[in-house]
Amino acid sequence: MSVSRKEVEYVASLARLDLLPEEKESITQQFNVILDYIQRLKELNLSGVEPTTHVQQLKNVFREDRSEEKGRELLPEVLEEAPDSARGLFKVPPVIEEES
Repeated sequence: MSVSRKEVEYVASLARLDLLPEEKESITQQFNVILDYIQRLKELNLSGVEPTTHVQQLKNVFREDRSEEKGRELLPEVLEEAPDSARGLFKVPPVIEEES
């Protein structure tokens, strides 16, 4: 499988990219190198190899979700600088309009 210059031009137009002719040629070559490498990987015999999600054994590193009192003393000072606030929170304009 290979990518043609015409396909690169089509994808660039979808992404609203204005590419120079030499950039189109370079990207076409780079895509084809990547696709050739993927094809080589498909040819590997992976029977007996267990699927993994990561090359190293990792365990969950998330901490418990809890609130901390750190920085609470700065809150009134920070809220004074805010354009609008209420009940100790920043008020922001809505970003999603409701349908009528």
